Amino acid sequence: MSIHKAAVPVRNFGPKLDAHQVIIRPLVTEKGNRLTDESRTYVFEVNSLATKPEIKQAAEVLFNIKISTVRTLNVRGKGRGYRFRMGRLSHWKKAYISLQPDSPALDLF
Repeated sequence: MSIHKAAVPVRNFGPKLDAHQVIIRPLVTEKGNRLTDESRTYVFEVNSLATKPEIKQAAEVLFNIKISTVRTLNVRGKGRGYRFRMGRLSHWKKAYISLQPDSPALDLF
């Protein structure tokens, strides 16, 4: 008995996301630049509802590249104070996208 998985899991929650809604912006940091140079890994801010298969599909469509792995993490919003009131920045999701060796490099800037 073999079990076959679907290529892209069916989304049972939230709205359907377009490729432009999944990837919000690239993150330019020292760590991101080092990862790009050493291991062809790019860092993006993505929609909090996006799944790994959706992020992979959106990046392949938008940038015309081949992706090997997608790693994600949820970043907690930091607390901010203004006078005597405390607030909080929104939580957001970060994605590390690694390219396959035969894929062309991504020129973001």
